[in-house]
Amino acid sequence: MAAMVASSGISSGTLTISRPLVTLRRFRAAVSYSSSHRLLHHVPISSRRLLFRNIHRVQATILQDDEEKVVVEESFKAETFTGKVPIEEPNMSSASTSAFESWIIKLEQGVNVFLTDSVIKILDTLYRDRTYARFFVLETIARVPYFAFMSVLHMYETFGWWRRADYLKVHFAESWNEMHHLLIMEELGGNSWWFDRFLAQHIATFYYFMTVFLYIVSPRMAYHFSECVESHAFETYDKFLKASGEELKNMPAPDIAVKYYTGSDLYLFDEFQTSRAPNTRRPVIENLYDVFVNIRDDEAEHCKTMRACQTLGSLRSPHSILEDDCAEEESGCVVPEAHCEGIVDCIKKSITN
Repeated sequence: MAAMVASSGISSGTLTISRPLVTLRRFRAAVSYSSSHRLLHHVPISSRRLLFRNIHRVQATILQDDEEKVVVEESFKAETFTGKVPIEEPNMSSASTSAFESWIIKLEQGVNVFLTDSVIKILDTLYRDRTYARFFVLETIARVPYFAFMSVLHMYETFGWWRRADYLKVHFAESWNEMHHLLIMEELGGNSWWFDRFLAQHIATFYYFMTVFLYIVSPRMAYHFSECVESHAFETYDKFLKASGEELKNMPAPDIAVKYYTGSDLYLFDEFQTSRAPNTRRPVIENLYDVFVNIRDDEAEHCKTMRACQTLGSLRSPHSILEDDCAEEESGCVVPEAHCEGIVDCIKKSITN
């Protein structure tokens, strides 16, 4: 299966899910990257001021042998904090980025695409006509990286190499969101066959240790790989909605979905959406179609967060910005934040400092 997500550009007034130029081919993996074409654009959170954004378009392209483009109209408004100091995204064509680093980035992305493509081929072969079972496997796999990230970050904190609570908070919120996706698929019967549970659990176990290794060696590579997985999940749900939307509108929503998306405590629901201000997205769940629309939109938010994480130090918790004044005005509120990029950088900084 070949998958590619493409979308309209980013402007200062519009938040979009845009331009994954990572193309997954059936018999080969290739990477295309441009400073003017990025998979997702993350709007940093660094002040209290809110700007209402317009409804935005998402153009998701699912390309197979003879398949046409799929255009998705997103139904929710995005409200974000405006940034005091914009955080620049990595630009491989910039003068400050060495040719060697550019080559490393392309190599990392090429490996990620190959691995993602391999998993997609397995899923396409085993779950061509078993939608909910495929979703169950996909959600079991998709939540694993956040456990791996937190495991490594806790180790770094133990050695005094990392002091960034926002990363732990956001990654836990992401795992909480993916867990509820998994519970929804279980309620729909996606885990009814033992083989599906066996396959999902063993792939997830391998994926966990692989992600831990990648995150220790290169956090950027680990985050990009997770971005590829979340991008595929977005495409999968988008395609499913296009194909089965009318049928889904006549089916009831699972109880766990209603409770998660419309419950009274939505702190963690807001926490994983790092490009949005808290309380700006409140889903309405009336049928199964609404459930899958929100699951798809959740995957888009995960992609944005994973994209932002590839720039060291750019991730902020949506709720932590409310405490900025305290951190700036009262010295007692300031918590030193140490950070490093990969195990080699951590060891080097621990020795020199």
